[in-house]
Order: sequence, then C-alpha cells, then structure tokens
Amino acid sequence: MQKLKPSDGKSWPLGANWDGEGVNFALFSANAEKVEVCLFDDAGVKEIARYAITENDNNIWHIYLPGIKPGQVYGYRVYGPYKPEEGHRFNPNKLLLDPYAKKLTGRLIWHKALFGYDWDSPQKDLSFSTLDSAPYVPKSVVTANDFDWGDDKSPRYKIEDSIIYETHLKGYTKLHPQMPNCKRGTFAGFNNKSVLSYLKWLGVTSVEFLPIHAFFSSRKKKGYIKDNYWGYESFNFFAPEPRYLASGNIDEVKELIKNMHQHGLEVILDVVYNHTGEGNEMGPTLCYRGIDNASYYTLAGNRRYYYDSTGCGASFNIQHPNVLTLVMDSLRYWVEEMHVDGFRFDLATTLCRQKTVVSQKCGFLYAISQDPVLRNVKLIAEPWDVGIGGYQVGAFPPGWAEWNDKYRDTVRRFWKGDNFQVGDFASRISGSSDVFDYDNRDIWSSVNFITAHDGFCLRDLVSYNQKHNLANGEDNRDGTNSNWSWNSGWEGESKDIEIRENRLRRARAMLSTLLLSFGTPMMVAGDEFFNTQMGNNNPYNQDNAITWINWEGINTLGIGMARFVRRLIRIRRKLACFKRRKFFTGQPSGRKKIKDLTWYTENGTEFTISDWKNGDRRSISYLVHNERGYIYCIFNANNNMLKWRLPVVEGMSSWNLLLDSSEEFKPIKELSSEQIIKVPAWSVLLFELKK
Repeated sequence: MQKLKPSDGKSWPLGANWDGEGVNFALFSANAEKVEVCLFDDAGVKEIARYAITENDNNIWHIYLPGIKPGQVYGYRVYGPYKPEEGHRFNPNKLLLDPYAKKLTGRLIWHKALFGYDWDSPQKDLSFSTLDSAPYVPKSVVTANDFDWGDDKSPRYKIEDSIIYETHLKGYTKLHPQMPNCKRGTFAGFNNKSVLSYLKWLGVTSVEFLPIHAFFSSRKKKGYIKDNYWGYESFNFFAPEPRYLASGNIDEVKELIKNMHQHGLEVILDVVYNHTGEGNEMGPTLCYRGIDNASYYTLAGNRRYYYDSTGCGASFNIQHPNVLTLVMDSLRYWVEEMHVDGFRFDLATTLCRQKTVVSQKCGFLYAISQDPVLRNVKLIAEPWDVGIGGYQVGAFPPGWAEWNDKYRDTVRRFWKGDNFQVGDFASRISGSSDVFDYDNRDIWSSVNFITAHDGFCLRDLVSYNQKHNLANGEDNRDGTNSNWSWNSGWEGESKDIEIRENRLRRARAMLSTLLLSFGTPMMVAGDEFFNTQMGNNNPYNQDNAITWINWEGINTLGIGMARFVRRLIRIRRKLACFKRRKFFTGQPSGRKKIKDLTWYTENGTEFTISDWKNGDRRSISYLVHNERGYIYCIFNANNNMLKWRLPVVEGMSSWNLLLDSSEEFKPIKELSSEQIIKVPAWSVLLFELKK
C-alpha cells in the first residue's frame, strides 16, 4: 500500500466517514495518551499501514486519510496508563473495534490474547498482557451509505393499533422448509417471500427482532465455551451481526426492512445498551475497555471493579455525555439510515440510573424526549434490572410503552386455575390502570404478554410443571422457577387425548385473552402453531433445535392454531374498542349515563365486593361500550361447563357470537338478554351486541 499523506481531519462526525475522496477517522477517549489507526488488507489478516493520530479536540482524536475507500478494514490501538486500581486498562497490544463501525469482518476467536491482562498470571487483571490480539478479533470496515431506498415508507401503525411479534432472526428461518440453505438464519433468509407472506397473512403489524447488533458468539466460563444465541452480549451498536449476513453486505439488512415495509410490517429492534460483551474485570478487551474504560463503564468505589445492575459484569456508563452521545447516535442511525420503526430497550432501568440510583430525571430519558427523530418511533422499556430499586414497571414517562410482567403472571395463574386471581385478572386485561394510569399516560402503555423469549413458550406453559434446562450446562439452576405453569397431569409430551385437549384449550384461551385485552399485545413467534422448546425456559445458549422454530408443526396440529390466531387478530383489528387510547373509568357518562366498562358474573349481575373477594371464583366477563356499540367477553377458567345468564343491556336486542376459543359452544340462533347459555370449560367467548 502506498504511504498516505494524512491531514488533521475533523472531530465530527465520530467513526470512519468516507467523503468520496478519503476517510475521516474520529474516536472519543478522554484518558488516552496516544491513538493509532491500523489498516489491514481486504481479508483483515495482514496489517498494511499504521498512522498515529495526533489531533485531539475536546477528547476526540481525529485524522483524515486521503485515498481510503469503502471496504477498507481497520482497527485502533490506544495507549495510556494500565492502572486497573485507578480504572484505566489501556493496552496497545489489543486491536480495538471502532465503536461507530457500521460493518465488521472476521470472527472472534477465543484466545488468551483477547485479554488485557496475562491470563496465566496469579495477579489476574492486575497483570499486563503483551500478546497481540489482532489475529483473533473482528475488524471494523469503512462503509458508504449509498443504498437506494426508492419510495420506502413505513406503515407507521399507531401503537394502539399494533400487534407485536417477537422473534429471533436466525431461529425463525433455520428450519424453514422453503429456505435455500445458503440463506437460512440470515437477513436474506427472513426476506424470503414465504416468510413475509406468512406474517402478512397472520396479521401481525410489527416484528420485534431479538438483538441483531454484533454480539459475542461464545464466551469462556467455568472451563467451557458457551454460545450466546439470544444476542444479549453486544460489542457494537451500529454493525449488524456478521453471521446474519448471507452476502456479507449490510445492504441485506436494508433490503429486508424495505421489503417488510412493503408487506405492511414494522421493524422493532431489541437493543442492549445497558452492558457489553466485554463483561467484568476478567473479561476481554475488544473495544470500550481498551479505548477508555473509566469513561465507558460505571466503576465501583474501588475503581478496579465495576458497578453492575445488569447481572452481566459491568453497567455501561450512559451517564457520561460521550457515552450517551454514542447511544443516541446509534439509535438515530438505525432510524434514519436503516429505517427501523422502534426499539425495545433491554434492562432499560439501568439506562435511567444516575450514579447507582434510578431517576426519571436522567440524561437518557431527557435526550430521548427532546430528540426530533426518536420521539416519533416506538419506544418500549423492559422496566427492570437486577440492581437496588431496579423494578420500575409503570415508572417510565408518557410516550413509553413497558413490558408488563404483572400481566404475564396474572394471566398465567388465572388459566392455571389458581385461587384469588379474578381481581388482578380484571385489572390486567383492562389495561392495568393501577400501574400505568398516571401523568396522562395512555392505555397502550402496557405491553401485554404471556410468553416471550425468556421463559416458557406457550406449548411448554401448558405441558410442564418444572423447567428442564439441563442442556444449558448449569445443572438446571438457571432460569426462573416461578413459571405459573400446569402440565394438565403429565410432565412433557403426552399421547393422552384428554390431556392434549386440555392443553390445547388453555393455550387457545390464553391467546384469546392476550388479543382481547386492552393495551399493546405481544406474542412470541411459534406460539401461534404450538411450537415447543422442550421445557427449557432459559435457552439463551441453545443455538439448535431447542430454539429454532419447527415449521413442521404448522403442517399438523399447528395449522388449525395458526388459523385461529389469524382470526383473533382480524377480530381485534376490526373492533374499534381495542383502538382506544384512554383508560376506562367504570363510571356512567354521556347522555345515557352508560358505563364504559362493566364486570358481570355468570348470574348476569354486576360484580359486588363479595364477588371480587371470592377466592374460588374462576370466571369473569366484561362489557365494553363505546360510540359504536358493545362487546361482551366471557372468561371461564373452570374445569367444567358453566351456565351463564347474559346481562340485560338497554336498547340491545341480539348478541352475535364473534369467537369461541373452545369451538364447542353451540349457540341458539337468536341470543337475547337474560338468556342462559352454556359456556364450555377453559374457554373465552366474545360477543358483539346489536340493536
């Protein structure tokens, strides 16, 4: 390579930016003493040039290299004090990723050279490693933003109209029967016509991908390698995971998003800004730790160690203005250049900590609220972490939706048949106003879910009493024990017809509950055709048939389930009452003084205090009124049929059955007020009332 004549360059924008004639490199480090940019051949194997960056403005190191083009492979070496007890872990022997790299090349090879300290030293992280990590780490790649988006337009569903479908990008297509082998588990694979046509047919509005940012593929722990399948070990917040690129070209991601928009599907990314794959003081040095450990991570009182509210080693220091800038730039990049429609923030409480205390008056929430790009996309919080005061369900500001685990647990317990659930169940399916109705928040603030990637899937929820996580290699200690599941009398798969029928009934009833509740529904991929993870409720390291969606299931029992879910979704999207924004009052209003929400017993009477306190009660119904009429929904979690008197509704003459989750209800041709019907066991019935 011909020797280049560098110039000072600019301190903004950060990262490696091509202007048509060369590349400007800009890197933040407040405590570095020297920075070098290293250029590699196209394969990322041989270092072909190295340039010292001498310009430093406001802690931004920058240089301009003329003649460099997109596709150039590079990395950084950063010099400074190696004093772990003071929070500094600089080691120029470690080649570092650019935090702003839009593309990575090469794979991470686990080797002792990845660590800033000498792996074999009894001094552990206080020792210093002289091994060069360059042969073992991915490298950054210069990119150009020249993708033709054409007339791409997001569906931009209002969140009150949204139905979220959570899935793993790789696992969704790995076993798909209509997938070319070279595209399985990739962005190109998900872009397959059969995949997008199926999602459009099903009727969901928004696909929420588990993390697709570049992440640790494996991690050394207790003497063996563990694959991280879910992706919650990000070490770059701009570059997509290289293994998910069938072509190696990041335009593959853009082509997928563009095509999903054309199919009426939004794209939501699960993002992990609370920690990185570098872990704690015993973790590798790949990027942030070697660039400026004291700035990028929240350090404990003893600066050798880290404050950790994530359970993953070290909390990312969002309180630092330059680290917050990195996060905000990443979010804007994925909206403006990649055209995504929203984000789900993993362990979002950590992002709201000032020092170690959770606060709504934090820089992260303030930055989001004033940003003209981000305040117009969907923002969903996982409102907890493992630190003190970390459980913050209901505490996020207006404009945010939140995962509602109270909904998950209560609905599971209700359909399990537990006592004293009716009161909480009523609150959860009507929007959880006791949690979210403050500061003029809307009813969609509650993201209702019964299953997610973390925990039992729907089929396992009705098939197992206990978790079965031995395959994870942690002696079944990992994963929650509070599953609120019931196996119907037999642990695991069963050939007993009665047991299988009970499971199917409860599964359909729970799906009906989810889609006939008020708030924002989220379902997990595969539940609609009864996919199983074989009892594993924490398959974070199972990159195999345990987690890959088994599409064979849709050809047997699953096709009926999928059609049922499709019908449920169509009903929800059709009924105006589920598009409401405000919480119910339960009080008479309007000229006719009609309640917007009323709860009825099987006797056709409104719930009384004694009904709410009856611990043996396992049935309830709601009557919702709006300007377009009434809907009436019955939930029967009893193991037997119930005789049910339909309530009297003034001015209404007939009841039209829209849904029976059990498919065993046999209605009389004309259903009228005070008529007694037979509600099947473990079922949900939905009626529309006509004048």
